[in-house]
Amino acid sequence: MTGRTRLAAHRGGAALWAENSLLAFRNALGLDSDLIEFDVHLTADGALAVIHDPTLDRTTSASGPVAAHTAADLGRARLRGPDGALTDERVPLLDEVLALVAPSRAGLLVEVKGPVAGVGVRYERRGGRAAAVPGPRYEGLEERLIASLRGAGLLSRATIMAFNPDVVAAVRALVPGQRTTLLVSAHHIGQADARPTDALDWAVAAGATDAGLQYTLVNEAVVTAARAAGLLLGVWTVNAERAMRRLVELGVDVLTTDRPDVAKRVLGRAS
Repeated sequence: MTGRTRLAAHRGGAALWAENSLLAFRNALGLDSDLIEFDVHLTADGALAVIHDPTLDRTTSASGPVAAHTAADLGRARLRGPDGALTDERVPLLDEVLALVAPSRAGLLVEVKGPVAGVGVRYERRGGRAAAVPGPRYEGLEERLIASLRGAGLLSRATIMAFNPDVVAAVRALVPGQRTTLLVSAHHIGQADARPTDALDWAVAAGATDAGLQYTLVNEAVVTAARAAGLLLGVWTVNAERAMRRLVELGVDVLTTDRPDVAKRVLGRAS
């Protein structure tokens, strides 16, 4: 634990601006967010695109899998705002986001996504213990991501995150000292008939340095267990002020939110 809760703008502030857009990231930096959180997928021509879903349908004017489109295709797709209306923002490539963030002091939370909608990691019980069943991965994504971060001089400011423990293992094999986060949802805890503190054991087993838990899982016992395990503890996605205050009082390390404007006030930072 760091002793100070850091503010992470989830997809740049998805409740305020078109998610994962350069506009959102620029505005999140303007709010002095400590961390910029975003997602990456691999395009048909091997570029890293910053977008949450494996398909374009929900957040853009285009449709179909991200993996079936080129970087140029994505550059022509318009992003939708929080209200669903089309904006002038485009799907950015990773290198564009890195160039925007580099002059700031903000860190990066980069979530590695999978290529198939609805098919991700799941947990099941085997011999009385919970075991992860990893979902599909993009071949070579981790290598490309690390190369881009290193080339931009931002590898040391980045934490690479995933629900899939195989992604964490791949990153740690490439860069043993790299900060990594295993993400765990309440759904995963339910699948495994597990306790929230078990998620910390899963993070340690995956070789992660951090655990990122759905915020409803986190209580004093989880915070204490994270400290004992030597893990930094992040929570997502916290948008209600009352929940933010509870988690800050518990001492979580990272508060990820779609409302960085509200979180800034909760953390007592001047506007």
